[in-house]
Amino acid sequence: MVDYLHWVLPTRGTTERTEVSMSSEVDSTPEDADAGEPEAGVHVGVTVPASTDQVWQHLISPDGTEALLGEGARLGNKGEPWRAADGSYGVMRSFHPVEQVRVTWHPYEDGPLSMVDIQLRPEGDATRVELFHEGRGIAGDPRGDWQHWDEALGRFSSGVGASQLTQTT
Repeated sequence: MVDYLHWVLPTRGTTERTEVSMSSEVDSTPEDADAGEPEAGVHVGVTVPASTDQVWQHLISPDGTEALLGEGARLGNKGEPWRAADGSYGVMRSFHPVEQVRVTWHPYEDGPLSMVDIQLRPEGDATRVELFHEGRGIAGDPRGDWQHWDEALGRFSSGVGASQLTQTT
């Protein structure tokens, strides 16, 4: 389902290293927690045949959030934590309506800290959804990381169509 991917090292294709502070009162990691692991990232994208408003509404809905982050995950306001039933968790870092959501992401308790950045942009009558997953600790299993987000975007994009059918019926 996902039609675009590439590895990003260290962030979104730039050749210079960019440090991003990802700590918060709710979610913090010591400076040297993953010092031996390189920064890496995955970029996947999909074009969804729906308006940006429709895709945004799905993204912030319980079904859309669960499709991407896992069962039980709910997005709150900036600085608020989220947690999924599979043990993954993080904090809402940035929220720009109809454009972007950024959350920190830990795959499990005390797991490596990373950032998930979801961006929407109109593409004709459709919407391009781009997902970037960047940070330390994810380079150890690049294929598994790519597969995780590929499947998540597949679930997400399928749900947009399902929610549209429900609304028009």
